[in-house]
Amino acid sequence: MQQNIQSIFSRNYNSGNFFLMAGPCVVESEKVIMQTAERIVQICDQLEIPLIFKSSYRKANRSRLDSFAGIGDEAALKILRKAGDAFSVPLVTDIHAADEADMAAEYVDVLQIPAFLCRQTDILIAAAKTGKVVNVKKGQFLSPESMRFAVDKIQQSGNDKIMLTDRGTMFGYHDLIVDYRAIPAMQELNVPVVLDCTHSLQQPNTTSGVTGGNPKMIETIARAGIAVGADGLFIETHPDPAHAMSDGANMLQLSELEPLLKKLTALRRVINEF
Repeated sequence: MQQNIQSIFSRNYNSGNFFLMAGPCVVESEKVIMQTAERIVQICDQLEIPLIFKSSYRKANRSRLDSFAGIGDEAALKILRKAGDAFSVPLVTDIHAADEADMAAEYVDVLQIPAFLCRQTDILIAAAKTGKVVNVKKGQFLSPESMRFAVDKIQQSGNDKIMLTDRGTMFGYHDLIVDYRAIPAMQELNVPVVLDCTHSLQQPNTTSGVTGGNPKMIETIARAGIAVGADGLFIETHPDPAHAMSDGANMLQLSELEPLLKKLTALRRVINEF
C-alpha cells in the first residue's frame, strides 16, 4: 500500500491485501449504517483487509426531484462518525461543492469527489486544503490519462494524499464499460488506484428516471480488477438492497460480501506471487 494513504488505516495495512471501501450508498438510517459497518469490519478483520467505511451523507445527483437525497447533512455525518468511532474504522463520504469540504472533513478521513465533478477546480482545491485524503472518481467521460490534471490540482494545493477511482466509461446511452487498462494507466501517476465494482455496473439514463444495475456481475468486475493489480476495491453493500433508498439496483447484498471477499483475497495472494 502506498505511503501517502497508509496512515489512515487503523489495522491490517501491512497484510499485502487490497484495501476496501465499502458501505451503503447513502446514510438512510443509523440502524442500517451501524449494522452494515459492524458486519464489514468483522469480515475485513477476519480476512486482513484494510477498510474504509463508505456512505454518502447526501446524494446530490438524483435524476428525479422526488428521489431520496438524504436525512440532513449534519445528522448523516454524525451517524457516520458514530460508526467510525464505534468500530475504529476510517470513513469516506462524497462532497458536492467546495463549501462542503470543511464541514465533511470534521467527520471523515477521506473526501470523495464524484465522477461528474472530477474536473471542478474549486472543489478539488477545497478538498485538498482540508489535509484529508482525497479520492477522485474518474469521470465517465474522461480518459484515464486525463486524470493527471486532477492529481496536479490537488498536489499543487499542498496535498499529496490522493487516490483515483475508476467507475467505468460511458458506452452508449444506457451502459458503462470497464476498460482495465485504466488501472495501470492511472497508477503511472504514483497514486493508489481503486476499482468501483458497483457503480461500474450502473445502467444510467433509464426512461423511468431510476438508475438500474447488474449486481450479478460484481464478482466478475472485482476479480478482473484484482487480476490487473488494483490497489483497492470500492463496493457498495446493503442489508436489503431491494428496499434501499438509493442505488439499490447495483448494490451487493451484505450477506454476499464475505464469500466474495474470501475469493478475492485468495486471488490477491496468487497475484502477489508474481
